[in-house]
Amino acid sequence: MESIITISIIVVTVLVSLLGFNNQRFLYSSLFNPYEVYHHKKYYRLLSHGFIHGGWGHLFFNMITLFFFGRIVELYFEDLFSASRGVFILFYLSALIVSSIPDLIKHKDHPEYNALGASGAVSAVLFASILFIPKMGIYIYFIPIPIPAFIFAPLYLIYCQWMAKRGSDNIGHSAHFWGAIYGIVFILVLRPYILEHFLISLGLK
Repeated sequence: MESIITISIIVVTVLVSLLGFNNQRFLYSSLFNPYEVYHHKKYYRLLSHGFIHGGWGHLFFNMITLFFFGRIVELYFEDLFSASRGVFILFYLSALIVSSIPDLIKHKDHPEYNALGASGAVSAVLFASILFIPKMGIYIYFIPIPIPAFIFAPLYLIYCQWMAKRGSDNIGHSAHFWGAIYGIVFILVLRPYILEHFLISLGLK
């Protein structure tokens, strides 16, 4: 499959994000705004926000993460599903929606709340890859020593929950958290035996 879906998603996201960088009207009409989604039925925003970003750094971090871990998930999907490309697209797009639902419920009456970026879906991809290869090393920013994925995962979830409760920045930590959870649940619902593979990989079974 040669990561064609991952590369395609990255290309589309970069192009749409570039359009948003240069067209504020388009950007604002694509944001995830729970008030607009809930009260004005603009359901497309549940998806459109995942293809726009707040700046080059935001775009780069999400796409480089998707590039490395999306290829892993695509490879495993090729073995797990006969229609692997369609399943991967469904996985990615549904992750954008599912990861946004908690904030939709929380902020549906707050017209000033906006969010953008592919982080929810990227977190789903990242955690799906951790489920497949729990002992792989994950690098964080400029730390030269890789952290084993099975250690990184709970630390990441704890951090996201903590930051979401603080609410001290403009990052969608809740979407990160629920996207990560969805990445695991999606796989285990469709292929429950992957849990056994996960436990065996860690020497727990």
